[in-house]
Amino acid sequence: MTLRDLEEPDVRSLAVELDGEPVPGLRMTEKQFHEWCWSKEKVRAEWVNGEVILLSPINIPEYRLNFWLCQLVAAAAGPEGGEVFGVEVQVRLPNIRQRRNPDVFFVSHSRRRIIDHNYIDGPPDLIMEIVSPDSESRDWRDKYIDYEKSGVREYWIIDPGTKHVEAYSLGRDKRYQRIRLQDGRIKSKVIRKLYIRPEWLWKSPLPKVATVLKELGVKF
Repeated sequence: MTLRDLEEPDVRSLAVELDGEPVPGLRMTEKQFHEWCWSKEKVRAEWVNGEVILLSPINIPEYRLNFWLCQLVAAAAGPEGGEVFGVEVQVRLPNIRQRRNPDVFFVSHSRRRIIDHNYIDGPPDLIMEIVSPDSESRDWRDKYIDYEKSGVREYWIIDPGTKHVEAYSLGRDKRYQRIRLQDGRIKSKVIRKLYIRPEWLWKSPLPKVATVLKELGVKF
């Protein structure tokens, strides 16, 4: 498959068909991938060691959870704490030759230098991935290893299908350590005022952000 083939209108169908696997027979340089992504605004894709992984379109429940998490993390961090980004923004992990599209991620104010015009050039301080059927192995295994190796300080994996969430913090040995549930809460090590009760994530509709922030003691 060539770059021209990948530009055909059936890219989304191909993403569903491949179910998270790299596009067979296709390799790109990072520059080619960057240019192709910007020519296709609605296509979500990742670049891993020269291979291209097409991401399936986000579904409505996943979008709602994504938006809810972005609001919650942003409010807990506060404008002086840093910036929160969603699925529209790409992250470049140069030391392991990857470009990823995390669902939710946070860049602290002290590291705002990595925020480029078109992408984030370096590991965010915190990443949250929402597991979908085609991303299960990537989120639980591949991205866990890659984010740890690239220096992402905190990684959350949220799986609505199994109603399971885990969070990991980078230790002094540069390895992830599980953040344990305490008093029904998983408390962030990166954002001091942020914690999440897992049951919040599975409610339909999701709890009002204002209600959660009140419990967190965050003024809004």
